Amino acid sequence: MNKKNIPVTQPFLPELNEFIPYLEEIWQNRWLTNNGPFHQRLEGELCDYLGVEYVSLFNNATIALITALQAMRISGEVITTPYSFVATSHSILWNGLEPVFVDIDPHTFNIDAEKIEQAITPRTTAILPVHCYSNPCDVETIQKIADNYGLKVIYDAAHAFNVKYKGESLLKWGDLSILSFHATKVFNTFEGGAIISPDLKTKQRIDHLKNFGITDELTVVAPGINGKMSEINAAFGLVQLKHIDKVMRLRKDIDLRYRASLADVKGITLYHHNMNADSNFSYFPILVEDSYPLSRDELYEKLKAHHILSRRYFYPLISNMPMYRGLPSSQASRLINANEVSSKVLCLPIYHGLEVDEQNYIINLIKEV
Repeated sequence: MNKKNIPVTQPFLPELNEFIPYLEEIWQNRWLTNNGPFHQRLEGELCDYLGVEYVSLFNNATIALITALQAMRISGEVITTPYSFVATSHSILWNGLEPVFVDIDPHTFNIDAEKIEQAITPRTTAILPVHCYSNPCDVETIQKIADNYGLKVIYDAAHAFNVKYKGESLLKWGDLSILSFHATKVFNTFEGGAIISPDLKTKQRIDHLKNFGITDELTVVAPGINGKMSEINAAFGLVQLKHIDKVMRLRKDIDLRYRASLADVKGITLYHHNMNADSNFSYFPILVEDSYPLSRDELYEKLKAHHILSRRYFYPLISNMPMYRGLPSSQASRLINANEVSSKVLCLPIYHGLEVDEQNYIINLIKEV
């Protein structure tokens, strides 16, 4: 093996000559942002590709999360998971709300739907679950609880681009779903995100909120934010969309190769996809158990020393970070599964350009121990 670093993920970059005509058209149009023609076109093509009704593009998924909570007029407490990227809970704080953490299922790593009900109080107005590693949450149980208590459900679907659940888009569940188009994601626009909404009225409110609350030249109806996606980002998304099926096929091959090679390694537990869902193979997490000769952190350092940049994702837990650990719901005794998974998880490199010999090198480093 050469000495180049092998990252945990890598963005798909189409040939530059594919992108240049889009840039030329942007220059000719002199329309750089604010719902330009490429922006409108990408929203339409994503609706068709994902099988959803309405898409609102954003400059990033964090702003989309913040706006989604505003659009649903959420107040008080929001039930969520501690096992996520910190943007999930930060969006709650940015809205002046209180996150209430619920433990995860030890097999799916998603919020344990059976524990949600006991976390509901008179101040609870919403549930913000995460489809972790593109694995669907227990959407039926979550929706039943939400209906019984009159709660909104907003899904952080940052990992769930094009995931189908029982034959239909997973993004149709809940009141809203938020996608991330960050460079590390399966589908990216350099930076970007989107909110999936079920009806035109909701989309219009979201679109007003992401543009400072402006509805026309003279009217501002809400304290909105600047969340608009630029024409350059939208154009890149249009180019990406042409290749996304191939990219996901390549990632699936890598996923299957890992599974076949690591299935019998003592002390390594593989993460399994929901049998009722089509994964997008966005991540390949393993759990490094006590029976493995190295600790998780020791394996992480060993791979790093050999130029393999794995990731302890998600570690540390959100609930263990300074701004959250004082919350009553952050107590370790309430989040046993989340703390255990966080201490063992390691995401191995998976991306379209990972060569077979590079993957075999990673596998052999894990097996030789």
